[in-house]
Formats: sequence, C-alpha cells, structure tokens
Amino acid sequence: MNEMQAPGQERHAGPPAARPTIPRTVWALGLVSMFMDISSEMIHALLPLFLTGTLGASVAMVGLIEGIGESTAQVVKVFSGYLSDRFGRRKPLILLGYSLGAASKPFFALAGAPGMVLAARFADRVGKGMRGAPRDALVADVTPSEIRGRAYGLRQALDTVGAFVGPLLAIALMALLADDMRAVFWIALVPGILAVLCVVAGVEDRAAGVAEGDRPPPVRLKDLRQLGRPFWGVVAIGVVFTLARFSEAFLVLKAHDEGLPLALAPLVLVVMNVVYSLGAYPAGAWSDQAPPERLLLGGLALLIAADVVLAFVPGLPAAFLGIALWGGHMAITQGLLAKLVAEHAPAALRGSAFGLFNLATGLATLAASLAAGLLWDAGGAQATFIAGAVFAVLASALVIISAGGREP
Repeated sequence: MNEMQAPGQERHAGPPAARPTIPRTVWALGLVSMFMDISSEMIHALLPLFLTGTLGASVAMVGLIEGIGESTAQVVKVFSGYLSDRFGRRKPLILLGYSLGAASKPFFALAGAPGMVLAARFADRVGKGMRGAPRDALVADVTPSEIRGRAYGLRQALDTVGAFVGPLLAIALMALLADDMRAVFWIALVPGILAVLCVVAGVEDRAAGVAEGDRPPPVRLKDLRQLGRPFWGVVAIGVVFTLARFSEAFLVLKAHDEGLPLALAPLVLVVMNVVYSLGAYPAGAWSDQAPPERLLLGGLALLIAADVVLAFVPGLPAAFLGIALWGGHMAITQGLLAKLVAEHAPAALRGSAFGLFNLATGLATLAASLAAGLLWDAGGAQATFIAGAVFAVLASALVIISAGGREP
C-alpha cells in the first residue's frame, strides 16, 4: 500500500483510504488542450481539401506537408523536454508553445500557395513541439502514480473534445459563410487565444524532478543510460504504432472519395474524435489496473479492423465505420503510451524521455505520411490502408514478444 494511503488507514480501522483526486493543473492543461484543438481542428478538418481543391496540390504534397509538420513537432519536443528538465520549470515552454500555435493561425487564411501552408503548418507544429513534452511531463510531476492513467486519460479526453468541437464549428461556419474556408481559418484564431489565456491563469508550475530550491543538474548523454531497456521497448512499440497510423488527413480524403460533400468533410474528424474522447478516460482508468500489453493489443486489433474496412469495404457508411474504429484505437493507446513513458523514466529525466519518445515517433510520422501519400497516388486508397494494416500486425507481434521477454 502506498504512503499516501497509510495515514488514512491509521485513523480509520475499516474503510480503505480514498483515491487521490486529479490535480487542478491537469484539469487546466486539459482545458488548454481543448481550446487549442478547437482552433487547430477547425483548420485541419478542411486543410486537405483546401490544399487539393483551392491551391491545386497533389495528394503526395498533402502527405509531405502533414509529415513535415507532425515530425517537426516531435523533433522539437526533444529540445523542449530537455530544457524543461535542465531549468526545472515546465510552464514557460508550455506558454511559449501555445502562443506560437495561436500566432500561426492567420497565415493559413492568407496562404496563396502550398508553400505558405507548409510554412504555417511548420510554425504551428513548432509550437506544438515546444509545449508537448513539458506538458506531458508536468502531468506526471503533479499526479500520484496510482491515478496517473486517469490523469493522462482525462487530459486526452478534454483535448479530444476540442478535436470534434472544432470540426463541428467548421461545418457550421462553412454553411454560414458559403464554403469560405479562408474565413473559417480566420475565426479559428479565437479559441487559440483562449488557450493561451488559460495557460496564464490556470497552470501551476512545479520543479521538474528535484527538490524545491535545488538547481537541477544538466542532462548529459551519459544520463540517458538511466533510460533502460523497458523505456526503449516503449519507444520501439511507439515507432511501429506510428508507422501503422499515418495522418488523419487520409481519412478525410477517403470519405471524400466515397461521396462525402466538401462542406461535410469535417464530419470525419468529428466521428473519430467523439469515439476517441468517450473512450480516453475509461481507457486511462483501465490502464491503472490492467497489464499494458492487453490494452495495446486491443488497440491494435481495432486499428487492423479499421484498415481492413477502409481498404476493402466500399461506400460512405463503411468509411465512417473504419473512422470510428480508428478513433477507438486512439482512445485505448495514446494515453497509455504516455503513461508508459512516464513510468519508465526517472523524474529528473521525464521531459527528456518524452522528447526522445516523440523524436522517434516523429521521424516515423514523416515516413508514414509521405509513404501513405505516395502509395495513394500509385495504387489508390486501398494500397495505403493495406500497408497500415501490415504495420499494425507487426506492432502486435512486437508487443507480444516484448511481453514474453519480461522478467516474471
């Protein structure tokens, strides 16, 4: 029984001690993520069709822009994670990252060529990278270990509420504004500003892995030896997961190919993220009790099912079934992977551990999104989703091998 429960047991003979509550900072970070996701997804839900329809970009270019954007975010997390460990503070980098994300939004509305969209996406994802690792590390810093799965699940659930509210707003605004995507992009700035204000008012910092008043030692290369085989096993699994799960932009394109009208394109992310949001907190609570490989394999089974449906079953209803299964996979696996990173890293190296994890998965994101776009151009949607299913099967094998190789 942990130390937090012991005092309660001394005072009360019978009932067990109450479970710790999720800290206020975790709730605040969830709300910040929600507002920024509303802002980002209002744009992201329309961006593939804006690129291909308005700006004349190829699907391969969409994959390249998505891959560069997402991999940039993951690479920047290495440096932001390290800096948050080095200086012992998470909030300044979190604030800077959300501010840059908000500031990038007007440039999507002003874009006259794919290159400007790439630049705006790059700046937006640099902001995401600045805030990502410090934010995830701060959740672990402020949360007792016995409810850490719930904490990550809650933050992810609120984040994902934004991810479906944003596309719903995009649909409503497209109807009100006669399909004027640039006007929607301008309005997306408003929730971005609200996210920044929530960081300022609601997030409380704490020393990162060191006692109050101590200066944290610099993170050196030899310190990374403390990140042992279990941590690198999580990294390996995360990389293969990422290769199996390319950008959601391809879900939008698949639904459009099956007959979804332009104005309703954001429904793709609405459906995916409703499932994701509803499942994230229960999955987080489950991860506090169940073996992690059980959840990982369950999530991969949903991803394989999604890819098979999207590859082989024609029609718009089947496309949305595949999209819903994709969201179920995200709900089960994303908070769990964050929890596993936190659990396999020393407190003083949490930011760096999240940064390294996201560097590895970011490079995989670049490869996966570019390959998905090339496969789509060469062989259509079916080739793209078959490849995703193959990598999901490989990820399942890796999870099984990793679980079988653990010490009893």
